[in-house]
Amino acid sequence: MLSLDAIPGLNGFVLFFALPCMLYRFGASTPIVQLLDASLFFSYLLCALLMVGFLVAISLNKRIRWNDASFGALVGAFPNTGFMGVPLLVALLGSAAAGPAIVTIVVDMVITTSLCIALSRLDGADGHGASRAAKNALKGVLTNPMPWAISLGALSSATGFALSGPLAKTVGLLADAASPVALFTIGAVLARSQIRVKESGHPPIAWRDYLPVAVIKLVLHPVLVLLVLTTAVQLGFAMDRFSILVVVLVAALPSASNVALLSERFGADTGRIALIILATTAAAFFTFSGAVALLHG
Repeated sequence: MLSLDAIPGLNGFVLFFALPCMLYRFGASTPIVQLLDASLFFSYLLCALLMVGFLVAISLNKRIRWNDASFGALVGAFPNTGFMGVPLLVALLGSAAAGPAIVTIVVDMVITTSLCIALSRLDGADGHGASRAAKNALKGVLTNPMPWAISLGALSSATGFALSGPLAKTVGLLADAASPVALFTIGAVLARSQIRVKESGHPPIAWRDYLPVAVIKLVLHPVLVLLVLTTAVQLGFAMDRFSILVVVLVAALPSASNVALLSERFGADTGRIALIILATTAAAFFTFSGAVALLHG
């Protein structure tokens, strides 16, 4: 039986080995032209920034401070594109769906995640001043391995660089391990949070701390993306309807499971994050199917 003490080790394996390898492979296997689709990139980025700002604003209170609010915003703005979205959308829409989906992964991994990690460090401004908080924010961003991995993958795509046979196989094995190990770790983290609540005698996490974020993720996020992308087209920015369809369906996906791993590493309320992931994943069986029927049916 797996000990709860092993969870940090699993978390470290996924964050520093498996996920970076998966992201490197995504970046290296995607044509650089698709990664540099500026209209799609900045339109989706605007949506991500609006989601993060809105969720942080409605989450901050006496109980939920910057650390928990920031990772709650990340889990509400970051779809499960890498683990679920790419294979699902490719099966639904064909291999061409991978390109626009990869663009959203770049935004979420490099910018949205880095922004939320930076915001999560602002709790230090209360007692140590803004300069200490800024230093912690920068340190948190620079020590996040995921943006570095996808950036190296994009560089490999641009230069045509390919890993040697044994190294490429090792990276592939680690990348393939990312999804199942991450999902197992999420379940273990959720179980551990429930055990700790019972042992401490504290009340369980209230539904108002996680259910509204889940609803916003599954309903508001895809609607916002659809409105922003169609408005961008009306303003003259070049985006084809297929790319818009793919990105809106990406936004309709449940929350990314790797956010719980990040929240564990940075000391946020991982139990709350795991409950948001669980709620969106369960509800997405209905909401994502409805989005596909409305937009693609």
